[in-house]
Amino acid sequence: GFNMKNYEYVPKAEWSPVRENIIELIHLVQDEVREHFTFSYEFIGSASRNLITREVGGNIGFDFDVNIRVNDDDGEYKEKQIRNILRTAFDKFAKRFGYSYGEDSTRVITLKVKDRANSRIVHGCDFAIVNDYLDNNGRQHQEYIHFNKKQGTYEWQEQPEGYYLLIERVAQIKRHTELWNEVRDVYLDKKCSNEDPNKKSRSLFAETIKEVYERHF
Repeated sequence: GFNMKNYEYVPKAEWSPVRENIIELIHLVQDEVREHFTFSYEFIGSASRNLITREVGGNIGFDFDVNIRVNDDDGEYKEKQIRNILRTAFDKFAKRFGYSYGEDSTRVITLKVKDRANSRIVHGCDFAIVNDYLDNNGRQHQEYIHFNKKQGTYEWQEQPEGYYLLIERVAQIKRHTELWNEVRDVYLDKKCSNEDPNKKSRSLFAETIKEVYERHF
């Protein structure tokens, strides 16, 4: 459309300190929940691929995606307890880093840094709680704690088939430097021409990979 926005890649020097802050916050949360369980974490999505974008002169900053893997082998904690224990711990330290309290959405807990004076979101972080396991055929699976807003219930849900396909395709494309550069260009174009404010970066990224993959393989 003609209301194209202008996006740019954020230089690593700029997003790196924000990432350090998030790591510091996560370490505080790890200490806080230790009496219940331990967990490991991993940056995924655009941050792990150096594809962090922002609108040029816009009022929404950049987002991080983090997977949290809880070690609860005895299955002592129900899904709802795990989400609540983690969200409460994040909320305890969020203010220290300028984050708002966690918002519970379907797949993730979202923390945002809001610059209220200028009513803009500086940046955000989405935390998903995941578990990896092998099925009987030795195939790698991932499930995540899914929040059903209508019913107010939480349950482990298998990642959709597209999730596994995406991982395979990204790996294949990444073997070719010039194709990865194409991904960077197509992704930025998609960000600029996207008119749906509810469309997450991860959806645009998945579309980008599909396009580049089908063009070349």
